[in-house]
Amino acid sequence: MAAPAAEAKPDYLLPNHEGPWTLEDVLALPEDNSQRIELVDGMLYVSPLGTAVHQRLVFEASYALRGACPKEFETTIELNVQFDGDRLFIPDFTVLKRRGAKGLTVPAADVLLIGEVISRSTKVKDLVVKRQVYAEAGVSYYLMIDPATDVPKATLLELGEEGKYVEIARSENGVLTFGRPFPVTIELPS
Repeated sequence: MAAPAAEAKPDYLLPNHEGPWTLEDVLALPEDNSQRIELVDGMLYVSPLGTAVHQRLVFEASYALRGACPKEFETTIELNVQFDGDRLFIPDFTVLKRRGAKGLTVPAADVLLIGEVISRSTKVKDLVVKRQVYAEAGVSYYLMIDPATDVPKATLLELGEEGKYVEIARSENGVLTFGRPFPVTIELPS
C-alpha cells in the first residue's frame, strides 16, 4: 500500500501572531511577490496578485500617466503608502507629488493620485474602505478601473471641499480622458 501523498504547503505562510498587527510587524515580514499584504487598524488584508487582465490595466494606466506626468511628479506601481495610525495600503499605481521617494513607505501626504483596478477579492475594500481612508488622508485624486465588463470602465474622483470624492471623469468606449491633475488619455485594454 502506497503512503498517502503529502499535502502541498504554500511557499509562504504568515507567522503566528497574537493581537493586532502593527506597521512595524508588517514591514518586518519577508518580501512576498505572490500576494499583497495591507494593514488597516490592526487587521491584515491579504489578497493575491491580479489576473492577467488586471495586470494589463495596471500597466496601461500607469504607462499613460507616466507619459503625461509633469516632471515634478512621479508615477509608480505597487508602492507602500502609509496612512495615519497603523494603516498601510499598496495601491496598484500612484502619482507622487514629487520625484525621488526613498524608503520602504511613502506618506499619504506625498501622494497626488491613487489608482486601483478592482477585482472580486478587493471590490469592497477598494470601493468603501480605501475610498474612505484615501479621502480622510487628503489624497486629491482616486482613479478606479473596473475590468468586470467586456469593455473596462474607469472613473476618476477628485476630493471635494467637504472631504468627499466627487466624480470628474468617466471612461467612454474603453477610453478615459481627463484634464486634472494633468491632461492624460488612458486606453483600457480588455
